[in-house]
Amino acid sequence: MNVKTRLGALELANPVVLTSGTAGYGKEISPYLDINRVGAITIKGLSLFPCSGNPPPRIYESASGVLNSIGLENKGVERFIQEDIPFLETFSTRVITNIWGTDEQSYLDVARVLTLVERVDGIEVNVSCPNVEKGGASFSCDLASLGSLIGKLRDVISKTFIVKLGPMKENIGDVMVLLEHLDVDAVSITNTFPALAVDVSTQQVYFSRKTAGLSGPAIKPLALRMVYEATQASDIPCIGMGGIASGTDALEFLLVGARAVGVGTATLSNPVASMEILEGIHSWLSERGIESVEDIIGKAR
Repeated sequence: MNVKTRLGALELANPVVLTSGTAGYGKEISPYLDINRVGAITIKGLSLFPCSGNPPPRIYESASGVLNSIGLENKGVERFIQEDIPFLETFSTRVITNIWGTDEQSYLDVARVLTLVERVDGIEVNVSCPNVEKGGASFSCDLASLGSLIGKLRDVISKTFIVKLGPMKENIGDVMVLLEHLDVDAVSITNTFPALAVDVSTQQVYFSRKTAGLSGPAIKPLALRMVYEATQASDIPCIGMGGIASGTDALEFLLVGARAVGVGTATLSNPVASMEILEGIHSWLSERGIESVEDIIGKAR
């Protein structure tokens, strides 16, 4: 059975991708999971310099989901290269690095460093971050800001260039047309949804930064709609993500047009969830005599 898939020129051995922020830098998940068995691992979001993230509390479990307010804590790109690239070089699976910044220049600086690292196969750009130069609104909330950032990054990034989209004010179809025009190789859909939790014992909002990002099964129908609309609007390859916890969940995303699926929150409660999901895809295809995962991509459209 052929479960290979492609994100532009980047071939994956299978469509299951570990998403950013849920598998650390690779070492953290490796005692529980053979990294070579996933199609790709996405490293937690990297900035040019180390970031301490938000003050605790940072995690809140909700019905069918998790709110997180980690604040993009990371060790910085140089420490990642020194401490983690040698470890990742012992694996054959694809390595995607997720990057973020607070203005265009900080994105460009970290992208320039990572595009020179041979072991890095793709660079995923998180555009849900606040643009401090434009009053703190997310880059993805304004087509002009998004287009400016992605256009400049396209000139810098020589790896497979992936844009990670989240909930946005703009019509996702318009965003996809823009990204196609800018020659983006792939998109990841979706990032977490802004949400709120209240601690009734203290009668206060739970997180110090007020809102946090909701992930897990609660957002799956919303994420599925976004992937459906995005893949209707453009042929850019899509990594669908948002609440995938079973083979059936993954198949839904493939059927609406995703070429790969991201597994994130499920890994936090079950470190081998990605392998169970891949086995579920295999079993479903085998039971129906379908020889290639390519045969089902977008079939529900």
